[in-house]
Amino acid sequence: MRFIDLFLGHLLDHLFQRDSRIGIAADCGQRIPHVSAHQIGGRQAAADFVVPANAGLRAGMAFHGAAQVPFKGALVVPLDTKSHGVHDADQFLRVRIAGPGGRPQRFFGFLKLAGFHHVARFFDFGKGRTGKNGQCDHGGFQRMFHLALAIPLVFATSLTASAADLPAPLTQDAFIPFDRKQAELGQLLFYDKILSGNRNIACATCHHPTLGTGDRLSLGIGEGGEGLGLNRTAGSGPDRIQKRIPRNAPGLWNLGAKDLHTLFHDGRLSIADTFENGFNSPAEEWLPEGFNSLLAAQAVFPLVAQFEMAGNLKENEIVGAVHDRIDAAWPIMAKRVRVIPEYGRRFVEAFDHIEKPEQVTIVEIANALAAFQAVEWQSFDSPFDQYLQGDKTALSDQQVRGLTLFYGKANCASCHSGPLLSDQKFHALGLPPFGPGRTRIFDPMVRDVGRMGESNRLEDAYRFRTPMLRNVELTAPYGHNGAYATLDGIIRHHLDPDGMLAEWKPEDARLPAAPWLEAIDFVVWTDSREMARQSLFRDLPPMTLSDREIDDIVAFMKALTGTDSVTSPPFGIPDAVPSGLPVDR
Repeated sequence: MRFIDLFLGHLLDHLFQRDSRIGIAADCGQRIPHVSAHQIGGRQAAADFVVPANAGLRAGMAFHGAAQVPFKGALVVPLDTKSHGVHDADQFLRVRIAGPGGRPQRFFGFLKLAGFHHVARFFDFGKGRTGKNGQCDHGGFQRMFHLALAIPLVFATSLTASAADLPAPLTQDAFIPFDRKQAELGQLLFYDKILSGNRNIACATCHHPTLGTGDRLSLGIGEGGEGLGLNRTAGSGPDRIQKRIPRNAPGLWNLGAKDLHTLFHDGRLSIADTFENGFNSPAEEWLPEGFNSLLAAQAVFPLVAQFEMAGNLKENEIVGAVHDRIDAAWPIMAKRVRVIPEYGRRFVEAFDHIEKPEQVTIVEIANALAAFQAVEWQSFDSPFDQYLQGDKTALSDQQVRGLTLFYGKANCASCHSGPLLSDQKFHALGLPPFGPGRTRIFDPMVRDVGRMGESNRLEDAYRFRTPMLRNVELTAPYGHNGAYATLDGIIRHHLDPDGMLAEWKPEDARLPAAPWLEAIDFVVWTDSREMARQSLFRDLPPMTLSDREIDDIVAFMKALTGTDSVTSPPFGIPDAVPSGLPVDR
């Protein structure tokens, strides 16, 4: 029915010249009337009607009575300036046709749009068409030509668009090979609280396999907290937490992929030679060399983060060293581990270049942690993966409908693209803000500026990295700050960011009670200027989907959940760790 409504509306635009109501100027900033060809030909109006060519904007144009959305992009593509301007592809069948580096779907989308456009031109009896010498031309032959051209275009694109959009299957070849002995060692380190400053929290505390490799909280409870998952508390007495973790703990699935080049919600760690050590990272030139992967480089940062694992000032030697300089803590931590006899022995067995425990550094610890995580949480055996590999019975009818929406009308794949289901880029979704946030070092405000905190560029403000989606069913809550507890909620926010923001309530966040922190948990909502700034950054145009269509997409999301990779991982939770400290279960 939606297609019929849009199509008939488009016909009415032609039949009754409703085109004169809405338009957009070449500078992407001024709203002007939509004019006809004879007005352009008589130089009564400009012919430069445009659509944005920057796919990062992904905003709907203001045509045919739709609400106006301003554009600020510099890149434009002029289309159809000779007949009656540009008809918005987002409004008409929700097909996006512009953008550098566009996927094949954009080509097929353009053809489909062109096909239906020719159908509409068949019914174009309006005065906006001119013949030779400026005389009105009802163009019967031209109308027949347009109709004849439309039929094969529409038919052909209907057959090919879905198949063209699907990514290549994810296979074992897509992952970095890791040493098994190093992975076995990494398993023990991952669950051992010896790596935290006060020996009271492990990597597994916030990334637990029983919790989908996350913690089920919107904002984590780090060093000083007690318990696991939704039962974790903020602690008590002098050891209680002093700050919530500013962001949601991400899942750890498929982080050993070869194509992965950027990590953290704000992308503050990436493969680059910025500091001549292979990475652009918070440690800058002080990051040691020798890491076996991006994942290994990532592993060292939670260990020295005050509110995550290091502890508060004056509590232990680790956090004291971090306060001096970030790399000062890693040698202390490495010594703490290698003097435990079983760890010393295992490092010598696992690393060819280690002949005695005294040679173990933070690099070997991180490489072992990365090997374990990459092997343990490698997942590409979901029903979706089986479907990509040729088993068309792997998905239910509802999941197939969701897949079609994901790679078509809903346009989810414009960001969740490729085999990893992420473009590894940054987008502003306008999620409800709360918590302490992460901002630039010199900025004391309670807010989260996203990518701008790393890049210091205004155009990156409030933008966050696109997450990978395999096993997304297991990794709630969703968003960089865990604002939504369900897939339905986060999908609806993608469709209507401002509407969902207006409806969101603080009770929707999963935040363990911490009365001494409540004063700042939602204080950003009282800052009218900050909320206004955040409202300026939206990379998603509003989109209308039915409740059934949203349910179909949720069903497809659940088809991304692995089978044996989830239920029977290679290692599991160890019975004990060499330090003798308790293991979270």
